[in-house]
Order: sequence, then C-alpha cells, then structure tokens
Amino acid sequence: MAAKDSKEAKGADKAPKAEEKKKPAAEAGAKAEGGEGKETKKAGGKSRKPGAGMGNVPIAAEGETKISPASGEPRMIKVYREKAIPALMKEFQFKNPMEVPRLTKVVVNCAVKEAVANPKVLDSAIEDFMWIMGQKPILTRAKKSVATFKIREGNALGVAVTLRRARMWEFLDRLMNVALPRVRDFKGVNPRGFDGRGNFSMGLKEQIIFPEINYDKIDSIRGMTVTIVTTAKKNEHARSLLTEIGMPFRK
Repeated sequence: MAAKDSKEAKGADKAPKAEEKKKPAAEAGAKAEGGEGKETKKAGGKSRKPGAGMGNVPIAAEGETKISPASGEPRMIKVYREKAIPALMKEFQFKNPMEVPRLTKVVVNCAVKEAVANPKVLDSAIEDFMWIMGQKPILTRAKKSVATFKIREGNALGVAVTLRRARMWEFLDRLMNVALPRVRDFKGVNPRGFDGRGNFSMGLKEQIIFPEINYDKIDSIRGMTVTIVTTAKKNEHARSLLTEIGMPFRK
C-alpha cells in the first residue's frame, strides 16, 4: 500500500509540471497567430493609413489632399474661377471661358550636390519634400558620366515631385500667401522667369520658409526650383493669370 501511495504522489507531482510546459507553448502559439494577424493588416492596402511606414510625415492618400477635406475643394480654385477667369476674359477679350489659360501642373526639384559623396543625404531631402508637398518625390539621376565632378551615369543627384489638381492649388496657396512673405527682405518675385511658352520658373534659396519644416531637425539649408506649367501661349497671358491668383511679382 505504501508503494502505491508513493507512485500516486509522484504522478500528481508530474501532472502540474506537464501543465506548466503546455502553457508557454500555448502562449507562443498565440503570439505567432497575433503576429500573423498584424502582418495581414499591414499587407492589406485598404486598412493602411496615409503615411504608414514613413514616420510622422503627413502623406496624403490617393484622392485626398494635405489640407482640404476630401469633400471640399482648395481655396485657390474658387479664386481662379470667380476672379481670374472674368478678369482675363475682360483684359484679353476672350469670347469663350475655355480660351482662358489654366494651370496644368507644378514641378518642384532640388539638386543635392552632397549626394555625390554621401548618397544618404538624399533621405533628408526626401523627407523635407514630403513634409512640404504632402507627396513622395522621385530621385533624379545623372544621364551621363562627368569625370571632373566624379559623377557616374545613373547616380542619384536630387529629388523632384510633380503636383497636379488639388495638391497643386494648395501648394501654390501656401507658397504665395505663407512661404514667400517669410523670405528675408522680400520685395517680390522676379517676373523674368517666363520661358516664352507660358511657363514660369522661380528659385527658392531655403526650404525653411515653409512652416512645415522644423529648423531644429534639418541637416542643411537647401534650395529648390518651382516651375509652374500653364496652357497660355504668351508670357503676357501667363503673367496676368498668376497675378490674378495672387503671385506677388516685383514691380
């Protein structure tokens, strides 16, 4: 009888140990299932939020803009429709509103000369563009090798972004009404930037004129070139269009 009791006691001691071994295994399985669930959520494009995987940079989702709500329209479109079109029709005697020049796109590019020696510098330039434009830029690469500047064909030398529709209007609104007035000793935009085909280009020396950029977090001051493409066939038409929507040209 004593032998049987000792065997039963040993069996009872082994049972809790077996249950304890099963618990970690079950917890590991639950964690694995939870990890798979998270991966599927990340993989699904519909459940991913705008700007996911890019830190705190506010990237607009497809069909949305950075400032205006999805149901609304940028303020500059109303200015163009209600102010610019009637003024241009009266000034140039257009018979049809469709003859009035309109904006098609805005191209912003930035050349980063430090990228020749240190390509990682482009990461900060991309982040600055995403903060300002609300859209991820593309890398611009060298078309041919230049031994004097130690440039090889295909090397990334800068970033560029093309804005259309609502994002284009909102960028111009912030550029003309917020960023340009913050330029030191600003006396107006140089009106000599037209190319003879209705397109206008201007240079900005510093990216910190945009309020989206935090001065304490940038690694260096970079400039950029802004090109506004219109359907105008003459420089006079394009200049009148930009003046009506608020471009502060130098007088």
